Formats: sequence, C-alpha cells, structure tokens
Amino acid sequence: MKISVIILNWDGKEDTKECLESVEKSRITDYKLQSIVVDNGSTDGSQKAVKNFYKKARKDITWELIENRENLGFAEGNNVGMRYALKSGADFIMLLNNDTIIDKNLFVDLINAAKNYPKAGIISPKIYFAKGFEYHKKRYKKNELGRVIWYAGGDVDWNNIYGSNHGVDEVDKGQFDKVADTDFATGCCMFFRSKVLKDLGLFDKKYFAYLEDSDLSQRAKKAGWRVLYTPKPHLWHKVGQALGVGSEKNDYYITRNRLLFGLRHARLRTKVALIKESIKLLLKGRKWQRIAIRDFYLGRFGKGSWA
Repeated sequence: MKISVIILNWDGKEDTKECLESVEKSRITDYKLQSIVVDNGSTDGSQKAVKNFYKKARKDITWELIENRENLGFAEGNNVGMRYALKSGADFIMLLNNDTIIDKNLFVDLINAAKNYPKAGIISPKIYFAKGFEYHKKRYKKNELGRVIWYAGGDVDWNNIYGSNHGVDEVDKGQFDKVADTDFATGCCMFFRSKVLKDLGLFDKKYFAYLEDSDLSQRAKKAGWRVLYTPKPHLWHKVGQALGVGSEKNDYYITRNRLLFGLRHARLRTKVALIKESIKLLLKGRKWQRIAIRDFYLGRFGKGSWA
C-alpha cells in the first residue's frame, strides 16, 4: 500500500520545513510513504531549502520536489502533485497545507478510517489551531492551547453559499469524537482514495484558490462516495497564512468562487438569489468584490485579475 502526501509551497520556506519535519516523524507500518513538495514558483529560496532537507531526511520515505515555473494557485498546484502521485501508483493521496504540523500517527489513523469506511472517498481529520494562531488567543488557558478546534467537519449553508467549520474556537473535550459525514472535506488536509480522483478528475483549476475543495467534495457525493470527518487522526494548522483572512485577495476569490460553486451545486432558488446579490455587489460592493463579479461574468477564472 502506498500513500503520497502532497505539500504545496509558495514562498513559505520556514512553514514547509516545519511541516516536512513533522512528516518525517510519522509512524510507518504496513505502507510506503511518498512525500511530494510542489513548489509554486517561489522566490524565497524554498527550493534550495527543501533539497537541503531531503539530503538529511530519513531514507524509508521517498522525497520528491516538483518545481512549477509560476504560481498556479492552490487548485492547479495541487493538481500537478496529484497527477504525479497517480502516475507513481499511489493507493491513497493526501493533500496537506504547508502551514501544518501533523501528529505522528496521522497516516496510520487515516488508513484505519479508510478500511473501516470503504465507501468513504474523501476523509478529513480533526484539525486544531497551532499554538499562537487561535482567533481569540486571550480566551484560553495555557493548558488549552493546542487543543482549540479549527475543523471538525463542516456545513454548507445552501441558502447563502457559505461554508462553516464545526467546532471553531472550542476547546476539545471530546464533543466531536464521532465519525460523521460532512458537506466538505477541507483542503487543509484531504485524504483521497486514488480511485476517486481517477474517476472524477482533480480540482477544477478555474477556482485557483478557495472552494475547490468543496466543489470536489460535492462531485464525490454526487458520484455515490461518502465524504467523512474522522476525529482520531489530527494535526495543527497555522490558520490564515496563505491568502490572509480578510485580505483583499481573500475578498476577490471568495466572491468570484461563491458564484461559480453556487451556480453549479445549489438549488434553483439559491441560484436566482446569488445572481441578484451579484448585481448589487457589482454596483455597491467593495473594490475587489466588484472586480470579482465582473470577472465571473466575463469568464476570467484561474488567477483572474489578481496581479
């Protein structure tokens, strides 16, 4: 059995190194592990740092580096890694944000979950805020840090097309310790059966960043696969490092991609409401909301107008 873990990097040298260090500590049992860093055209020396790490890394893990010439975005950047993993004969493929630190038993626990739930095509684990990256840092006691939940499954509000994570900001006291179906597996950590990707295809590169994970989750569900949250495997996430929560870039991609996702997957009434909302945003929205709506209707997807 072979697992390929794909870590997408874009000018995140230090985060990626710390993530790789946690992958290196993984407990490996009856599976082979391939670690693939896909570099999205970094200019901070990430490529050299990854190569230097590989020189000293443990030898029972296969370490790979794929260098893209430019930033292809989250969707297509990960697609590059997934295509490589599929060609390499992976049975399972895991996408892992570079700003995460994983538990040493993550892969073993995910394999067990996949064995226990054979109809699960995509699985996401429990994800905690990394210490110091909580939204409300002063709220918690010192011994609660590292146990504050960021993701324990999630819902899509199908009336408004917004996703929300279960358990955000809650200290883990076992309240999310049941395996459950989820509206979306999070791109922070998605564990796929390779068959799902072979049958359904990869991320839609139109999204570039944001909601590509929800789109693929919905495609899997429509094809008869279960999308599961499972609590035993876990990791820690330095939340908000990639595009910046609340940033203009975030504003642009969320606005445009909500339309793309909603008009594909929502019911008719919601689609009509989305179109009406888009007209209001086009006239009175914030700068990058207006640009996002314009780009959607002009078919400017992928990176779009964001320079």
